[in-house]
Amino acid sequence: MANKTFDAGVQDYKLTYWTPDYVPLDTDLLACFKVVAQEGVPREEAAAAVAAESSTGTWTTVWTDLLTDMEFYKGRCYRIEDVPGDKTAFYAFIAYPLDLFEEGSVVNVLTSLVGNVFGFKAVRSLRLEDLRFPIAFIKTCGGPPSGIQVERDKLNKYGRPMLGCTIKPKLGLSAKNYGRAVYECLRGGLDLTKDDENINSQPFQRWRDRFEFVAEAVDKAALQTGEVKGHYLNVTSGTVEEMMKRAEFAKELGQPIIMHDFLTAGFTANTTLANWCRDNGMLLHIHRAMHAVIDRNPHHGIHFRVLAKCLRLSGGDHLHTGTVVGKLEGDRASTLGFVDQLREAFVPEDRSRGIFFDQDWGSMPGVMAVASGGIHVWHMPALVNIFGDDSVLQFGGGTQGHPGGNAAGAAANRVALEACVKARNEGRELEKEGADILREAARHSKELAVALDTWKEIKFEFDTVDKLDA
Repeated sequence: MANKTFDAGVQDYKLTYWTPDYVPLDTDLLACFKVVAQEGVPREEAAAAVAAESSTGTWTTVWTDLLTDMEFYKGRCYRIEDVPGDKTAFYAFIAYPLDLFEEGSVVNVLTSLVGNVFGFKAVRSLRLEDLRFPIAFIKTCGGPPSGIQVERDKLNKYGRPMLGCTIKPKLGLSAKNYGRAVYECLRGGLDLTKDDENINSQPFQRWRDRFEFVAEAVDKAALQTGEVKGHYLNVTSGTVEEMMKRAEFAKELGQPIIMHDFLTAGFTANTTLANWCRDNGMLLHIHRAMHAVIDRNPHHGIHFRVLAKCLRLSGGDHLHTGTVVGKLEGDRASTLGFVDQLREAFVPEDRSRGIFFDQDWGSMPGVMAVASGGIHVWHMPALVNIFGDDSVLQFGGGTQGHPGGNAAGAAANRVALEACVKARNEGRELEKEGADILREAARHSKELAVALDTWKEIKFEFDTVDKLDA
């Protein structure tokens, strides 16, 4: 049975915050929560409690409610739905008046919507599945510093995905050896290389030394190949002041792109950095370290589609999205759903891809989807088909694990990518004919032939934990 003290309070919640006749306004911020209520707590009461705790409510009636217009400011649960295939949970749709949120502040939105309510005793678990940001709020956010089209112009790369690589081992290399690895990957045919999420400024490799050796490697590879090259220099640090110092030094070195761990560093730091990048013509690569702590449990946390939307608003030119086919968790339909949220101007509701609301992004530039994590040349046809041209395909071990070394691994990836793009443009079905396409290309590339043989048995075929509710 429900706790009697809570039950009395929840009736007040229900009367005030459960409004099934409410029609959301275009200016409302809409949220979909997946709720598992405590035993004995009716759905309407639990949903109303979520709306109250994430807006204007508290556990009892207070006299200061009379000093404001509660009808104007309160959140409203306006719809409840069953969760397909899950009898324990239900969806609660809540509308929040836009005036509840500070303009341009993703921090304030998340503080309100997922601040205290996730510890509320009336619910066993709670997950924020999706948000609909009104266009009025979107227009107050800076968004990506450059966006997809501007990035392509800066890097002079068109008509195909870009190729990247995370330097391995990600920890332990000296700055000079790290720069050497960068040079070999870039001269071999990659467009970009990157720091991994946890390389900052450790005793074995201080950040300033890494930046200098990497800049030398990037410039040398660009001169040798005649192509624009880049490396994501990770400026994430313990303070915003130190982060900005590192970003300024990357600019002094003439580098085109820097990197940030947006979840571990926080949205305040990320928006500060994105604004600086916009003012200084720097591209911003975003790593999503810590995301699975927040988004992997299908009953509790925040779905990554929400985090991806928040990142587009906060600011970033690239965002890691998983690979679907690699070593990291990722449902295909769900991944394609939030990749669209990063890149498109308008995304319609589509429950088959986990999209609960129409989302109009207005004129906000798009974010490059970054596929990274346990991928190799055999995955190339599927990756090109899944992610399309406006993406970065990053092969860490799938470049540097090549028996011929980093340059050979990069060459194999470049040949495989260009063969797949050519085949796609000719109308061939990549995921059906992929093996034949790669073998044909390998006849003219020793590096690709060796790569195909090296990774022919490597697969990551595990069940997806966070499946769509369908």
